[in-house]
Amino acid sequence: MMQQLGESMEDYLEAIYVLSQQLESVRSVDVASYLGFSKPSVSHAVKVMSEKGLVRLDQGKILHLTDEGKEIAQSTYQRHCFFSDMLENIGVNKETAAKDACRIEHVISEESFEAIQNFYNNNKK
Repeated sequence: MMQQLGESMEDYLEAIYVLSQQLESVRSVDVASYLGFSKPSVSHAVKVMSEKGLVRLDQGKILHLTDEGKEIAQSTYQRHCFFSDMLENIGVNKETAAKDACRIEHVISEESFEAIQNFYNNNKK
């Protein structure tokens, strides 16, 4: 079972995941730039995530998601993409859809997410 994390930890994991799809290696400075956070706050978050076994920092200060960290990141990112796309498809502008998706992805239960996803996908025209 996945750990329950706060919204900001999920955002950090999601950022590392997204950046790892785009960059050869991900460093704290990349995460800070991507999220618009300060380097010290990212360093603190990396320390906490490392203690929780969600990320590891190698010799070259490169961030790597552990299996559990990657699972949480992928789940969060999947929710984000789904809600962002769904909101845009029903007429919400792209920027608002992305902001709202970022909030929704953290608070919705797995059961509700799956039900909404199934309903939406089965009723799309």
